[in-house]
Amino acid sequence: MSDNVAKRIAELRREIERHNSLYYAEAAPEISDAQYDRLYRELQDLEEAHPELADPASPTQRVGAGPLKGFALAPHDVPMLSIDNTYSPEEVREFDARVRRLLETDEPVEYVVEPKIDGVAISLRYERGRLTRGLTRGDGRVGDDVTANVRTVHDVPLQLRSDQPPAAVLVRGEAYLSRSQFDRINVQREAEGLPVFANPRNATAGSLKLLDSRETARRRLRFFAYSVAAVEDAAPPASHSNSLALLRQWGLPVNPDITVCRGIEAVIAEFDRRLAARHDLDYDIDGLVIKVNSLDQQDRLGRTTKSPRWCIAYKFAAEQAETVVAGIEVQVGKTGILTPVANLEPVQLAGTTVSRASLHNFDELRRKDIREGDVVVVEKAGEIIPQVVEVRTDRRTAARAEFAIPEQCPVCGGPAVRDPEGVYVRCVNPVCPAQLKERIQYFAARDQMDIKGLGAALVDQLVDKHLVSSPADLYRLTAAQVAELDRMGDTSAENLMKQIEASKQRSLDRVIAALNIRHVGRHVAAVLADEFRSMDALVAAAADPERLEGVQEIGPVVARSIHDFFAGEAGRALVKALRAAGVRMEAEARADPGPQPLSGKTLVVTGTLTRFSRSQIESLIKSLGGRAGSSVSKNTDFLVAGDNAGSKLDKARALGVRVLSEQEFLEMTGHNP
Repeated sequence: MSDNVAKRIAELRREIERHNSLYYAEAAPEISDAQYDRLYRELQDLEEAHPELADPASPTQRVGAGPLKGFALAPHDVPMLSIDNTYSPEEVREFDARVRRLLETDEPVEYVVEPKIDGVAISLRYERGRLTRGLTRGDGRVGDDVTANVRTVHDVPLQLRSDQPPAAVLVRGEAYLSRSQFDRINVQREAEGLPVFANPRNATAGSLKLLDSRETARRRLRFFAYSVAAVEDAAPPASHSNSLALLRQWGLPVNPDITVCRGIEAVIAEFDRRLAARHDLDYDIDGLVIKVNSLDQQDRLGRTTKSPRWCIAYKFAAEQAETVVAGIEVQVGKTGILTPVANLEPVQLAGTTVSRASLHNFDELRRKDIREGDVVVVEKAGEIIPQVVEVRTDRRTAARAEFAIPEQCPVCGGPAVRDPEGVYVRCVNPVCPAQLKERIQYFAARDQMDIKGLGAALVDQLVDKHLVSSPADLYRLTAAQVAELDRMGDTSAENLMKQIEASKQRSLDRVIAALNIRHVGRHVAAVLADEFRSMDALVAAAADPERLEGVQEIGPVVARSIHDFFAGEAGRALVKALRAAGVRMEAEARADPGPQPLSGKTLVVTGTLTRFSRSQIESLIKSLGGRAGSSVSKNTDFLVAGDNAGSKLDKARALGVRVLSEQEFLEMTGHNP
């Protein structure tokens, strides 16, 4: 191998990363896309010809070769704290007064004002300039390791642009989807018969949790860096604005619309400017973040247990608009719940056209006294879901009747009955077509059997043409039957059949979730699959609700619901039909769990922990062979007590149960990070 080849590969990697930074971080490209592609192809060819020169930091190695099994949890080197929120200028002025009071000096205070990107917070760790880890916020102390997916984001350099990078640096920022890319994704998903995403933030979160980084790469996520959380072997910058300049120097993208303000009134004026221009951006923001600029002042201000004292989020109030209720219709869900929905005269709200709003349930409809023809005020809850917040009853010009609570299902005509709890009205016809359509869509959805291409329009046809009367009937379909449906051809039909066939091998927890047992979502399904390991074992246990209640996280309501499902003829028939179709009914064999220092031990956790959320430490206990109990008894072996431990601690001491601090637990189990 010639030294010239190694030299050329190194030059190409540096040059491509420089052009990536110019394009993504600085929006100032120097070469055309065609020229960039030629450089990229040259590097690919050289690396393929010389695999001994492979480097995971190469720009050609952003996307992994195959799906992951799952996401590991990892602790944050520096906690990712939340930020206090405010919606009023008065509270912003109070924040400024509090800052000056805590500093106990008349020294000037500068503020940096940044857009609050409506995305997903990410922490990046670089070691000697190389990206080594990307974590989600999680609970602020422990997050999901999404490094493989973060590497697909072209805004994120795999190698910092520096000849002498620090030994290690933590960069915090926000992953997001541009509005234009979000729209393109939804157009494509709709064409493929897939459910569209509700908003860019949810789409971003889902993209970062895809197990196949190749799929994440296709979503084209973006990233803005907003802080240097820690740096080793290098002098820290003197101010936050200097740290942002350093991030740009390293090749990380920093939002261009960041302002240093002298005085809180300048901050408030900046807020008004951004509010007026927010919809001109190609990404969503839900307010501004106000930070004290001086890092020395930040250190002196410190933080509470949850939030820094030197910053605050000044959020935009939910936008509202007036419109008219053109009509009220009733939708039927997969469990038969009838939901009133307002059809509105279209109105612009938060950058989108709103024409429908859920009215939640009939009690809510009565409480707000919403009637057809009313003038109403609508807003987007959390900038996402349209809802009616007020009825202008003073604008009613004529008597209008209340909307009648249906006594029959609007789809099948079957009886509609109010739940014993008194909140919901349900269609109780077990063969209602509307319920069937919803159940099949739920069965095929990504978190259940993940049958791509089986969208609402196709499900409607399958049910209306009597090709499918149960989710199990999907496995009896033929390509010829599917090809005859509207907007389907031979190729589309074959692709769908491949997806249906592939779904037979989904994991047991997905199959349990897909059964649509009331109160059993994906998490409870995972608990059941892990406990029983097969559908037969679950069905046998379901005969005794008390046996189910002995499973961690399964209470009496959920246990009774599982019992009723498998005791019923429809539930048993569905499982039998799925089994006959070849759907997998057993969990994968467990891998070697490693050391089990807690084997046979029952531990209860109480109080607030510093390194784990409650669910995380309970998962760790289970992985180490122990049982995570919910209450202290004479059978409890250990109580793990965090801050503010209450009555469980008193009971443990009274019973002589050994009490462990979080640190003692970690040392005992050999899991001290």
